[in-house]
Amino acid sequence: MTESSRHVPCVGAIVFDPDGRLLLVRRANEPGRGLWSVPGGRVEPGEDEHAAVVRELAEETGLTVRPGRLVGVVRRGPYRIADYLCDTAPGSASAPRAGDDADDARFVDRAAYADLPVVEGLTETLDGWGCLPRC
Repeated sequence: MTESSRHVPCVGAIVFDPDGRLLLVRRANEPGRGLWSVPGGRVEPGEDEHAAVVRELAEETGLTVRPGRLVGVVRRGPYRIADYLCDTAPGSASAPRAGDDADDARFVDRAAYADLPVVEGLTETLDGWGCLPRC
């Protein structure tokens, strides 16, 4: 059995606004319902990871993004999540709006991040990648 057949391929997006605040969504469904995380989701059959990031961000936040470099990969249970650093595309909405699998979406600074209940391992992972809110 190959690694790809043992894990569900997923993507996540790390997006900062011009002030250095990090985009987070509150998950509306399991796993992690009611907890905050970076937006993302499953890669659909025949879809590459960059296309999945663009689709998931549009569905969950209404933002159009341009995926950049792969920041890192995490495994959570059956999920293999490839997280990409993304920029909002020119002409994209500036304020996220929750949709699809998210019941809230917002850019958060360090103080707001510290007050949110986040999914297990998120803070440690983002800190290790240098991707916590910058302000």
